[in-house]
Amino acid sequence: MLGGAFALIAPRAYASAELTADDMVIGAASAPVTMIEYASVTCPTCAAFHAALWEPLREIYVDTGRVRIAFREFPTPPEAVALAGFQIARCRNATPDQYIARVGELFRQQEAIFAEANMQGVLRRLIAIGEGFGLTAAEVNAAINDRSGAERIRRIVEGAAAFDIHSTPSFVINGARYEGPLSGRDLAAALDAAGSQATP
Repeated sequence: MLGGAFALIAPRAYASAELTADDMVIGAASAPVTMIEYASVTCPTCAAFHAALWEPLREIYVDTGRVRIAFREFPTPPEAVALAGFQIARCRNATPDQYIARVGELFRQQEAIFAEANMQGVLRRLIAIGEGFGLTAAEVNAAINDRSGAERIRRIVEGAAAFDIHSTPSFVINGARYEGPLSGRDLAAALDAAGSQATP
Protein backbone atom coordinates (compact mmCIF):
# COMPACT_ATOMS: atom_id res chain seq x y z
CA MET A 1 0.00 0.00 0.00
CA LEU A 2 1.21 3.49 -0.77
CA GLY A 3 2.07 5.51 2.31
CA GLY A 4 1.23 9.11 3.11
CA ALA A 5 -0.39 11.49 5.54
CA PHE A 6 -2.66 13.84 3.62
CA ALA A 7 -6.45 13.87 3.51
CA LEU A 8 -8.56 13.29 0.42
CA ILE A 9 -10.85 16.01 -0.89
CA ALA A 10 -13.89 14.52 -2.62
CA PRO A 11 -13.48 14.25 -6.39
CA ARG A 12 -15.49 16.19 -8.89
CA ALA A 13 -16.38 14.48 -12.14
CA TYR A 14 -15.44 16.01 -15.49
CA ALA A 15 -15.45 14.88 -19.09
CA SER A 16 -12.73 12.43 -20.03
CA ALA A 17 -9.37 14.16 -20.39
CA GLU A 18 -7.40 13.97 -23.61
CA LEU A 19 -3.64 14.08 -23.44
CA THR A 20 -1.70 16.63 -25.47
CA ALA A 21 1.76 17.03 -26.93
CA ASP A 22 2.62 19.27 -23.97
CA ASP A 23 2.19 16.38 -21.50
CA MET A 24 5.08 14.28 -20.26
CA VAL A 25 3.60 10.78 -20.16
CA ILE A 26 4.90 7.56 -18.64
CA GLY A 27 3.17 4.20 -18.67
CA ALA A 28 1.43 2.04 -21.23
CA ALA A 29 -1.06 3.67 -23.58
CA SER A 30 -3.26 0.62 -22.98
CA ALA A 31 -3.48 1.24 -19.23
CA PRO A 32 -7.13 1.41 -18.10
CA VAL A 33 -6.44 4.41 -15.86
CA THR A 34 -4.93 7.74 -16.85
CA MET A 35 -3.86 10.08 -14.07
CA ILE A 36 -2.97 13.67 -14.87
CA GLU A 37 -0.85 15.36 -12.22
CA TYR A 38 -0.72 19.15 -12.13
CA ALA A 39 2.43 20.07 -10.24
CA SER A 40 5.13 22.71 -9.91
CA VAL A 41 8.83 22.37 -9.21
CA THR A 42 8.49 25.35 -6.83
CA CYS A 43 5.66 23.77 -4.82
CA PRO A 44 6.89 22.32 -1.49
CA THR A 45 3.81 20.09 -1.20
CA CYS A 46 4.50 18.68 -4.67
CA ALA A 47 8.07 17.95 -3.59
CA ALA A 48 6.84 16.16 -0.47
CA PHE A 49 4.34 14.14 -2.52
CA HIS A 50 7.02 13.14 -5.01
CA ALA A 51 9.48 12.14 -2.29
CA ALA A 52 6.95 10.03 -0.40
CA LEU A 53 4.87 8.44 -3.14
CA TRP A 54 6.45 8.59 -6.58
CA GLU A 55 8.52 5.41 -6.44
CA PRO A 56 5.78 3.14 -4.99
CA LEU A 57 3.24 4.72 -7.36
CA ARG A 58 5.42 3.88 -10.32
CA GLU A 59 6.31 0.38 -9.12
CA ILE A 60 2.79 -0.71 -8.17
CA TYR A 61 0.71 1.02 -10.83
CA VAL A 62 2.75 2.28 -13.77
CA ASP A 63 5.28 -0.51 -14.26
CA THR A 64 2.50 -3.10 -14.01
CA GLY A 65 0.50 -1.50 -16.83
CA ARG A 66 -2.39 -0.41 -14.63
CA VAL A 67 -1.92 3.36 -14.82
CA ARG A 68 -0.30 5.87 -17.11
CA ILE A 69 0.62 9.26 -15.71
CA ALA A 70 0.71 12.58 -17.53
CA PHE A 71 2.68 15.33 -15.80
CA ARG A 72 1.36 18.84 -16.47
CA GLU A 73 3.37 21.90 -15.56
CA PHE A 74 1.40 24.35 -13.42
CA PRO A 75 3.83 26.98 -12.10
CA THR A 76 3.56 28.35 -8.57
CA PRO A 77 5.48 31.32 -7.12
CA PRO A 78 8.10 32.26 -7.97
CA GLU A 79 6.72 31.46 -11.42
CA ALA A 80 9.91 32.47 -13.25
CA VAL A 81 11.87 29.89 -11.26
CA ALA A 82 9.23 27.24 -11.91
CA LEU A 83 9.33 27.92 -15.64
CA ALA A 84 13.13 27.78 -15.62
CA GLY A 85 13.03 24.44 -13.83
CA PHE A 86 10.54 23.00 -16.28
CA GLN A 87 12.66 24.19 -19.20
CA ILE A 88 15.78 22.57 -17.77
CA ALA A 89 13.86 19.34 -17.18
CA ARG A 90 12.88 19.30 -20.86
CA CYS A 91 16.24 20.43 -22.22
CA ARG A 92 17.84 18.51 -25.08
CA ASN A 93 14.52 16.83 -25.95
CA ALA A 94 14.41 14.87 -22.71
CA THR A 95 12.48 11.61 -22.75
CA PRO A 96 9.62 11.32 -20.23
CA ASP A 97 11.84 9.19 -17.98
CA GLN A 98 14.67 11.73 -18.15
CA TYR A 99 12.19 14.52 -17.50
CA ILE A 100 10.72 12.84 -14.41
CA ALA A 101 14.21 12.16 -13.05
CA ARG A 102 15.16 15.80 -13.55
CA VAL A 103 11.97 17.03 -11.90
CA GLY A 104 12.76 14.73 -8.99
CA GLU A 105 16.18 16.34 -8.60
CA LEU A 106 14.67 19.82 -8.78
CA PHE A 107 12.28 18.79 -6.00
CA ARG A 108 15.19 17.46 -3.94
CA GLN A 109 17.09 20.71 -4.34
CA GLN A 110 14.06 22.96 -3.94
CA GLU A 111 15.04 24.24 -0.48
CA ALA A 112 18.57 25.00 -1.68
CA ILE A 113 17.18 26.94 -4.64
CA PHE A 114 14.89 28.94 -2.34
CA ALA A 115 17.82 29.64 -0.01
CA GLU A 116 19.66 31.64 -2.68
CA ALA A 117 19.71 35.37 -1.88
CA ASN A 118 18.87 36.61 -5.39
CA MET A 119 18.05 35.53 -8.93
CA GLN A 120 21.72 35.42 -9.87
CA GLY A 121 22.24 32.83 -7.15
CA VAL A 122 19.17 30.92 -8.32
CA LEU A 123 20.55 30.87 -11.86
CA ARG A 124 23.91 29.59 -10.65
CA ARG A 125 22.13 26.86 -8.72
CA LEU A 126 20.01 25.89 -11.73
CA ILE A 127 23.07 25.77 -13.98
CA ALA A 128 24.77 23.47 -11.47
CA ILE A 129 21.69 21.23 -11.39
CA GLY A 130 21.64 21.18 -15.20
CA GLU A 131 25.30 20.26 -15.30
CA GLY A 132 24.44 17.33 -13.07
CA PHE A 133 22.18 16.16 -15.89
CA GLY A 134 25.06 16.46 -18.37
CA LEU A 135 23.87 19.81 -19.75
CA THR A 136 26.20 22.71 -20.39
CA ALA A 137 25.71 26.16 -18.92
CA ALA A 138 24.97 27.42 -22.43
CA GLU A 139 22.25 24.79 -22.89
CA VAL A 140 20.68 25.66 -19.55
CA ASN A 141 20.65 29.37 -20.36
CA ALA A 142 19.22 28.71 -23.82
CA ALA A 143 16.48 26.52 -22.37
CA ILE A 144 15.53 29.10 -19.75
CA ASN A 145 15.34 31.84 -22.39
CA ASP A 146 13.41 29.77 -24.94
CA ARG A 147 10.12 31.63 -25.41
CA SER A 148 8.31 28.47 -26.44
CA GLY A 149 8.40 27.40 -22.80
CA ALA A 150 6.24 30.30 -21.66
CA GLU A 151 3.81 29.59 -24.49
CA ARG A 152 3.58 25.92 -23.46
CA ILE A 153 2.90 26.89 -19.86
CA ARG A 154 0.19 29.30 -21.00
CA ARG A 155 -1.55 26.50 -22.92
CA ILE A 156 -1.38 24.16 -19.95
CA VAL A 157 -2.67 26.72 -17.46
CA GLU A 158 -5.50 27.74 -19.77
CA GLY A 159 -6.40 24.11 -20.32
CA ALA A 160 -6.41 23.48 -16.56
CA ALA A 161 -9.43 25.78 -16.26
CA ALA A 162 -11.54 23.02 -17.81
CA PHE A 163 -10.87 20.98 -14.67
CA ASP A 164 -11.11 23.94 -12.28
CA ILE A 165 -7.48 23.50 -11.25
CA HIS A 166 -6.27 26.26 -8.91
CA SER A 167 -3.55 24.65 -6.80
CA THR A 168 -0.82 22.04 -6.84
CA PRO A 169 -0.66 19.18 -6.61
CA SER A 170 -4.01 18.41 -8.21
CA PHE A 171 -5.00 15.23 -10.02
CA VAL A 172 -7.46 14.16 -12.70
CA ILE A 173 -8.03 10.40 -12.62
CA ASN A 174 -10.09 9.11 -15.54
CA GLY A 175 -11.92 12.43 -15.68
CA ALA A 176 -12.47 12.93 -11.93
CA ARG A 177 -10.61 15.77 -10.28
CA TYR A 178 -8.96 15.32 -6.90
CA GLU A 179 -7.46 18.33 -5.15
CA GLY A 180 -4.35 17.27 -3.38
CA PRO A 181 -2.24 16.30 -1.94
CA LEU A 182 -3.58 12.79 -1.59
CA SER A 183 -2.42 10.33 1.02
CA GLY A 184 -0.99 7.11 -0.30
CA ARG A 185 -4.05 5.23 0.89
CA ASP A 186 -6.49 7.65 -0.76
CA LEU A 187 -4.51 7.75 -3.98
CA ALA A 188 -4.47 3.96 -4.14
CA ALA A 189 -8.21 3.87 -3.46
CA ALA A 190 -8.88 6.37 -6.24
CA LEU A 191 -6.70 4.52 -8.74
CA ASP A 192 -8.17 1.13 -7.81
CA ALA A 193 -11.72 2.45 -8.10
CA ALA A 194 -10.99 3.99 -11.49
CA GLY A 195 -9.44 0.73 -12.63
CA SER A 196 -12.46 -1.26 -11.50
CA GLN A 197 -14.84 1.06 -13.31
CA ALA A 198 -12.76 0.87 -16.49
CA THR A 199 -12.66 -2.93 -16.51
CA PRO A 200 -15.44 -4.48 -18.63
